[in-house]
Amino acid sequence: MSRRLFVAGNWKMHKGPLEAEALANGLKKALSNQTAVDVAVAPPFVSLVPVIQRLKHTGIEVAGQDLHPEVGGAYTSGVSGEMLREAGCSYVIVGHSERRRWFHDDNARINKKVHAAFRAGLLPILCIGETLQERDAGKADEVVSQQLLTGLAGLEADQIPTVTIAYEPVWAIGTGVTATPSQAQDMHAMIRGCLKDRYPDYVAAQTRIQYGGSVKPGNAASLLKQPDIDGALVGGAALNVESFTGIIEAGSARLG
Repeated sequence: MSRRLFVAGNWKMHKGPLEAEALANGLKKALSNQTAVDVAVAPPFVSLVPVIQRLKHTGIEVAGQDLHPEVGGAYTSGVSGEMLREAGCSYVIVGHSERRRWFHDDNARINKKVHAAFRAGLLPILCIGETLQERDAGKADEVVSQQLLTGLAGLEADQIPTVTIAYEPVWAIGTGVTATPSQAQDMHAMIRGCLKDRYPDYVAAQTRIQYGGSVKPGNAASLLKQPDIDGALVGGAALNVESFTGIIEAGSARLG
């Protein structure tokens, strides 16, 4: 079946409220007539409210960059899914490699966060991907499949197609190095195969798998034309209106 392309921009620790509002205004103008591709942005927590206010009724959704597994409590600096939902988010990124590396989120905790997202009424964007050392050791498929299946553990089959899987090879994030279209397609096909082996066929057919890792307007078209790549999770290029819209336009061109 046809899967609708989904391009999401992860702003990481960039853009305080004033800069974020300006970027949101620019995206609102640039994408006012864009309906072919699903679009979301993930500002820092402190910038969520102004971005959500600016992007109301535009079709551009807003995501949290992470969430705490609990609803509330004595967890200083924590932000729950319920808080994100109340602020106006519809998506949340879970398991980004930078969370895994710097904040020590392991597969079990990431699974708790996936369940917390559903509890709060948010759609998870589940990030998975191998390091260069794991790839060079021939363990890429093993690592990525384990991250995938552990992250989805305990979900009902009907829930899984509402999870966006973001394959982000760690060696390509923020490095300027991008997986070749064939490398990316091979891994996306492996991920879809894991879903097909574990769940009813419709799950693999409906689940969207984004590619992330130094995606730019210049390489987006060749990546997005691959049959198992259903969009992009964009980092640095999402911080500029022209470059982010260029990636979305590459997706629209594929459909045209």
